[in-house]
Amino acid sequence: MISILKDIIGSSQFPEKGAWKRHYFSANEIILTEGEEGHTLFFVEAGKLRVSGHVDIDNRAPVRAGICDLEPGDVFGEICLYGAHPRSASVVALTEGSLVEVDGERLSVFLDAHPIEGYLLLKELFQTMGRRLHLANQRVEKLFSWGLKAHGIEKHL
Repeated sequence: MISILKDIIGSSQFPEKGAWKRHYFSANEIILTEGEEGHTLFFVEAGKLRVSGHVDIDNRAPVRAGICDLEPGDVFGEICLYGAHPRSASVVALTEGSLVEVDGERLSVFLDAHPIEGYLLLKELFQTMGRRLHLANQRVEKLFSWGLKAHGIEKHL
C-alpha cells in the first residue's frame, strides 16, 4: 500500500482536477490498454482490477494472460511516472469502484518542492516494484521448468 500517496493527494498544495482526478468505474470497464502511451499513475481507492498482458500463440487468436489483481491501496502505471511510455499491460475492472489518476509531471514538481515526501514515495514504489519483480521472476522460472518438462528436455540436463 502506498500510504504516502494518499497524504500527497490530500495536500492542499496538490489540487484535484489539475494534479489528479478521481474516476469511478463499473465492472468490466477497460481502465487502460497495453501499448497506449501514458504519463500518469493510478491509485486504487475501491474495487478490484485485473492486470493482463497480451499473449500470441502461433499467430492464432490472442490470449489475455492475467498477471495480477489489484485492490484498494495498490498502485499501477508507475512506469509512466517520469515520462510518457507505452503501457506495459492492460487493466480491466472486475468490480465497480474508484481510483485516482495522478499526473506524473505535476507529481514530479510537487516532489521536487517536498523532498521528504518524494523520498518516502519513491521508497514505497521501489518496494512495490521489487515485490512485483520477485513474483515475475518466480513465474518465469516455473514456466521455464514446465517447458523443459513438457518437451522432455529436463532428462538431458
